Amino acid sequence: MKEVRVHGKGITGPVGRWVTLAVWIVAAALLSVLLPQVGKHETNNAPNLSDGKPSVQAAAVAEREFASGADVPALIVWHREGGLEDGDLDIVRKLAGQWTSAPVPYQTSVPPLHQMPAEALKAELSDDGSTLVTPVFFDKNADTDQLKEGVAELKEQAAALTGGNPFEADPDQTGALSARVTGPVGIQIDATGLFENADFALLMGTVLLVLVLLLLIYRSPILAFIPLIGVGFAYGVISPLLGWMAREGWIVVDSQGISIMTVLLFGAGTDYCLFLISRFRQLLKHEPDKGKALRSALTDASGAVAMSGITVVIALLTLLLAEYGAFRRFAAPFSIAIFIMSIASLTLVPALLAVIGRASFWPFVPRTQQMREERAAKRGKSKPAPEAPPRNRTGTLVVKRPGLIALVSVVCLALLAGVSSQIKFTYDILSSFPSTMESREGYALIGSQFSEGELAPVKVIVDTGGKETGLAEKLANLPYVSRVSDPVEGQQNQQIVAYDVELALNPYSLEALDKIPDLRETANAALAQAGDGEAADHVWISGQTADQYDTKETGERDTRLILPVVIGLIALLLLLYLRSVVATAYLVGTVILSYFSALGLGWLVIHYVLGADAIQGSIPLYAFVFLVALGEDYNIFMISSIWRKRKQMPLRDAIREGVGETGGVIASAGLILAGTFAVLATLPIQVLVQFGVITAIGVLLDTFLVRPFLVPAITSLLGDRSFWPGRGHLAEKAKLAAKAK
Repeated sequence: MKEVRVHGKGITGPVGRWVTLAVWIVAAALLSVLLPQVGKHETNNAPNLSDGKPSVQAAAVAEREFASGADVPALIVWHREGGLEDGDLDIVRKLAGQWTSAPVPYQTSVPPLHQMPAEALKAELSDDGSTLVTPVFFDKNADTDQLKEGVAELKEQAAALTGGNPFEADPDQTGALSARVTGPVGIQIDATGLFENADFALLMGTVLLVLVLLLLIYRSPILAFIPLIGVGFAYGVISPLLGWMAREGWIVVDSQGISIMTVLLFGAGTDYCLFLISRFRQLLKHEPDKGKALRSALTDASGAVAMSGITVVIALLTLLLAEYGAFRRFAAPFSIAIFIMSIASLTLVPALLAVIGRASFWPFVPRTQQMREERAAKRGKSKPAPEAPPRNRTGTLVVKRPGLIALVSVVCLALLAGVSSQIKFTYDILSSFPSTMESREGYALIGSQFSEGELAPVKVIVDTGGKETGLAEKLANLPYVSRVSDPVEGQQNQQIVAYDVELALNPYSLEALDKIPDLRETANAALAQAGDGEAADHVWISGQTADQYDTKETGERDTRLILPVVIGLIALLLLLYLRSVVATAYLVGTVILSYFSALGLGWLVIHYVLGADAIQGSIPLYAFVFLVALGEDYNIFMISSIWRKRKQMPLRDAIREGVGETGGVIASAGLILAGTFAVLATLPIQVLVQFGVITAIGVLLDTFLVRPFLVPAITSLLGDRSFWPGRGHLAEKAKLAAKAK
């Protein structure tokens, strides 16, 4: 194995350690002063679909031909248990007149309800007369903060006119007038607000969890803070660098990406630090010179840490191949963060350890046997017995029963992987929101009192060429359509006609998305029957459901492309690092099996424990990139130990010793990494809850099943063939050494 090594003398030497610390302190301070933090340049409404997608093209036609149709609506749901009163309707009409003459910020239009007779307005009520939905349209180019400003002004004016605050009233309270803002505007505001409110809680929760786990594992208050200091300084460099790049327009970051990046940074960053700290601790028990021990630890661990970091960076960069904007936006920030964290773990953390030395592990300071004896003599105590080697039951069991362990592990993982075929997916935005959130409450009222499709109607636009198509009747006859609006002619081309189609089902559901091709085919058929020979070029479908359909298709395309690319790149990196085709094959294979097992077990937890009917469609790709890349981290660390020991002892002994040497640190690192991802499950956002659960489960499977049992068992079963084609000379060397004994 050709190892990547860092020469630690310059970093950990008497002068180098202080220079290294100074460089990091100055870099973090200067960058934080001179450059903006990444949170200052979030873009939470960046488009996810390219201009070539059908729904985006349809939106452009709608903007050109139907000005109001191109705007985004905020749907105000007015409700009073027992029925809306005439006074309530008067308030609605007055507000419509007020917003017509003096629009709130970023408002573009509002239906002229103030000009409607009272009876006409009553006809818009729900069947029981308790609910009315009134739209207010906003500029589609307004960002979330601007929409929030406009809606806040809208609520203030409504509250002033009603003499109370209907937006805080309980919809179920008899006799009280309530109002809720939902629709695309309400959903966008609520979604952004969830992430804004979650950022600080997520950061604090992650830091506290890592700190507590480090204290429990190492029982050293000093050591517990060293990885956190390393991550903190790395973040102090990463945040302004990403903020600068976002300000210059080179990258786009959003609040969701920053939240997940924070978790990844603390989890993976702490792991890299532990790989070095664990080796340093082992060597201090045999090496009296702390500097020499640290340099040896850095030399031994640097190859695994550097290779692990490169693997994660390469895997994350594959997201640049994605067409879907949310996927692509993760690539640069995440890979840059891991790259800088890797550098910090190989420079800043060793420098800190060099300064603090053995005291890093206080009060359980690792010492050589001679140092323990001298210390006991100074205290007048009896000579301490030599430390017994730690028990290595796992390593012994693996080399004793490799076939049974491999069989049981594969069967368990395969059964869980089989469950992944039962997963149901959803692209429903609202399902990620808490049930008490305003936009979801408003949506629930619309669903119970009207057609769910009123929340986000589908706009079907056709160029009739002046011909009678009968499209309205054909659309209305579709079993999943509840209402079709009267046709509206285009402002620039009157032969272009638009219909608002309200579906008889949740417009964000997977079932609704599957109706988009059928709606398109219906419109194509109507134009074709009217004599249009190029009907397919004269049909456009826009709206939230069409957007989500294109999102689903684009996400599936990205998944089909990125998954094999990630596997191929990681396999190539492992092949270059290990120089073994066989080892590369089974290491990659076990990680893929572990990924599908995590999906299966994650689905059981999410569906049967958390009660979700489906998981968000974007999660499999996110989970794959993270689990495959991070899973190989542990593979690399353990196999590096086995490969290194293989040079001095027979393979079975190397496997047993390698599992024993790395078992503790991998278990510690896995618990911390799984814990940081599990923090996401505490947030009120289902997409992050589901991602956190699946990723945490995948890390735990890697940590406690794949790495300590399955991988070494396969290595033991294959024997020297694990090294094929480049390890024969080591095998012969080990055999000769064994005979010499």
